[in-house]
Amino acid sequence: MDHFPDFMKNPLNAISAQSQSKGIEGYVYDGVDGSQIAFWECPEAGISAEHVHDFDEYFIVVQGLYVLIIDGERISLSAGQEYYIAPGLRHGGEWIAGTRTLHAFGGLRARRKQQ
Repeated sequence: MDHFPDFMKNPLNAISAQSQSKGIEGYVYDGVDGSQIAFWECPEAGISAEHVHDFDEYFIVVQGLYVLIIDGERISLSAGQEYYIAPGLRHGGEWIAGTRTLHAFGGLRARRKQQ
Protein backbone atom coordinates (compact mmCIF):
# COMPACT_ATOMS: atom_id res chain seq x y z
CA MET A 1 0.00 0.00 0.00
CA ASP A 2 1.22 3.52 -0.74
CA HIS A 3 -1.55 5.35 1.16
CA PHE A 4 -3.62 4.88 4.27
CA PRO A 5 -7.15 3.58 3.48
CA ASP A 6 -9.77 6.21 2.66
CA PHE A 7 -11.89 5.39 5.75
CA MET A 8 -9.00 6.64 7.94
CA LYS A 9 -8.90 10.00 6.16
CA ASN A 10 -12.19 11.56 7.19
CA PRO A 11 -11.95 15.33 6.52
CA LEU A 12 -13.37 16.00 10.01
CA ASN A 13 -10.14 14.55 11.45
CA ALA A 14 -7.74 16.40 9.11
CA ILE A 15 -4.91 18.15 10.97
CA SER A 16 -4.59 21.92 10.53
CA ALA A 17 -1.58 23.35 8.70
CA GLN A 18 -0.46 25.02 11.96
CA SER A 19 -0.17 21.62 13.68
CA GLN A 20 1.96 19.87 11.07
CA SER A 21 4.94 20.36 8.80
CA LYS A 22 4.52 21.84 5.34
CA GLY A 23 3.59 19.54 2.48
CA ILE A 24 2.18 16.62 4.44
CA GLU A 25 -1.33 15.31 5.03
CA GLY A 26 -2.30 14.23 8.53
CA TYR A 27 -5.29 13.01 10.51
CA VAL A 28 -5.84 12.75 14.25
CA TYR A 29 -7.98 10.71 16.65
CA ASP A 30 -8.41 11.58 20.34
CA GLY A 31 -8.54 9.37 23.41
CA VAL A 32 -10.76 10.16 26.39
CA ASP A 33 -7.61 10.58 28.50
CA GLY A 34 -6.30 13.45 26.33
CA SER A 35 -3.93 11.27 24.31
CA GLN A 36 -3.91 11.26 20.51
CA ILE A 37 -3.12 8.97 17.62
CA ALA A 38 -2.08 10.75 14.44
CA PHE A 39 -0.80 9.59 11.10
CA TRP A 40 0.86 11.39 8.25
CA GLU A 41 1.41 10.81 4.54
CA CYS A 42 4.34 12.70 3.04
CA PRO A 43 4.01 13.04 -0.75
CA GLU A 44 7.19 15.12 -0.90
CA ALA A 45 10.44 15.22 1.07
CA GLY A 46 10.40 17.59 4.02
CA ILE A 47 11.63 18.73 7.41
CA SER A 48 10.07 18.87 10.86
CA ALA A 49 11.57 21.81 12.76
CA GLU A 50 13.14 21.07 16.11
CA HIS A 51 10.53 21.10 18.87
CA VAL A 52 9.72 19.65 22.30
CA HIS A 53 6.60 18.17 23.92
CA ASP A 54 5.72 17.90 27.59
CA PHE A 55 4.27 14.42 26.95
CA ASP A 56 5.40 11.08 25.54
CA GLU A 57 5.59 10.38 21.81
CA TYR A 58 5.85 6.99 20.15
CA PHE A 59 5.99 6.53 16.41
CA ILE A 60 6.50 3.87 13.80
CA VAL A 61 7.47 4.30 10.17
CA VAL A 62 4.95 2.50 7.99
CA GLN A 63 6.61 3.25 4.65
CA GLY A 64 9.65 5.19 3.45
CA LEU A 65 12.39 6.72 5.58
CA TYR A 66 12.27 9.14 8.51
CA VAL A 67 15.49 10.58 9.94
CA LEU A 68 14.97 11.58 13.56
CA ILE A 69 17.37 14.27 14.79
CA ILE A 70 18.15 14.43 18.51
CA ASP A 71 21.03 16.56 19.83
CA GLY A 72 22.57 16.61 16.35
CA GLU A 73 22.49 12.80 16.10
CA ARG A 74 20.72 11.50 13.00
CA ILE A 75 18.74 8.29 13.58
CA SER A 76 17.46 6.70 10.36
CA LEU A 77 14.22 4.78 10.71
CA SER A 78 12.77 2.79 7.84
CA ALA A 79 9.51 0.85 7.46
CA GLY A 80 8.74 -1.23 10.53
CA GLN A 81 11.11 0.65 12.84
CA GLU A 82 9.82 2.54 15.84
CA TYR A 83 11.04 5.09 18.37
CA TYR A 84 9.98 6.43 21.75
CA ILE A 85 10.59 10.11 22.56
CA ALA A 86 10.44 11.01 26.25
CA PRO A 87 8.74 14.21 27.42
CA GLY A 88 11.04 17.23 27.25
CA LEU A 89 13.40 15.73 24.64
CA ARG A 90 14.07 18.28 21.88
CA HIS A 91 13.79 16.62 18.46
CA GLY A 92 13.21 17.26 14.77
CA GLY A 93 13.30 15.20 11.62
CA GLU A 94 13.48 14.77 7.88
CA TRP A 95 11.70 12.39 5.54
CA ILE A 96 11.78 11.29 1.94
CA ALA A 97 8.83 11.52 -0.44
CA GLY A 98 6.39 8.64 0.04
CA THR A 99 6.98 8.27 3.79
CA ARG A 100 4.05 7.36 6.03
CA THR A 101 4.18 7.41 9.83
CA LEU A 102 1.86 6.61 12.72
CA HIS A 103 2.28 8.48 16.05
CA ALA A 104 0.85 8.12 19.55
CA PHE A 105 1.04 11.15 21.84
CA GLY A 106 0.45 11.22 25.59
CA GLY A 107 -1.13 14.67 25.26
CA LEU A 108 -2.72 17.13 22.85
CA ARG A 109 -0.33 17.47 19.89
CA ALA A 110 -2.45 18.02 16.77
CA ARG A 111 -5.38 20.33 16.17
CA ARG A 112 -8.01 19.71 13.53
CA LYS A 113 -8.74 22.09 10.64
CA GLN A 114 -12.30 22.57 11.95
CA GLN A 115 -11.23 23.71 15.45
